[in-house]
Amino acid sequence: MVLLHGIASSSVTFANVVPLITDSHRVVALDLLGFGESPMPEGATYTVEEHAAAVLRTLRKLRLREPVVLVGHSMGALIAIRIAATAPRRVGKLVVVSPPVYVTPDAVGDWRDRAALGAYLRVYDYLRNNKQFTMRAAAGLARLSPIKNLLEVSERNWTPFVLSLEHAIESQTTVSDLARVRAPIELVYGSIDPFLAPAGIMLAESMRRVTAHRVDGGDHVIRKRMARVVAEAIG
Repeated sequence: MVLLHGIASSSVTFANVVPLITDSHRVVALDLLGFGESPMPEGATYTVEEHAAAVLRTLRKLRLREPVVLVGHSMGALIAIRIAATAPRRVGKLVVVSPPVYVTPDAVGDWRDRAALGAYLRVYDYLRNNKQFTMRAAAGLARLSPIKNLLEVSERNWTPFVLSLEHAIESQTTVSDLARVRAPIELVYGSIDPFLAPAGIMLAESMRRVTAHRVDGGDHVIRKRMARVVAEAIG
């Protein structure tokens, strides 16, 4: 069982999940490249490809030869999908939690969904170009979080944050990656998650091999209720 967290977070993302699965699984919760305790290589551009390559290097170092159950939250879900698409022998099952699946606004028929997608991209552009505002906002959200140390956007990880946002979330090929995945896919998301584009989630739900689990009242954080659904999806 390999767990991948989202942007500006760390392995503590899964604090409510790990106790539910350790009796039946060996659990490896990673800090993604540039976040938590992981290194920040000079010259890294933090694309999905770089994040996925770093995860695969870690799996090799851990000598994990059998296919794993790969669990990703938020940006970690996008990375997990890329790994499952490009290294299919590594992944026996894929569990994606709260994935920000975005398509270009002009590819969406409903005007409300187009407007929502355009708004997400404008917000992300603002966050990348307003450093002090973004760090203050992240610190405020961290204080309100039910999981300690869940969110960090600081001078220390600013470069990994802005480049991951731009190169892994805003510039993504998740839909085409999903279409290439051979493993069964469990999709878990909250009904009031502010970071999920309805058009993207609907598209993901409609794809082959995908079993969706909608958590009523759930937001972007894996709280205890969502953690139970994630643990059930893991099996």
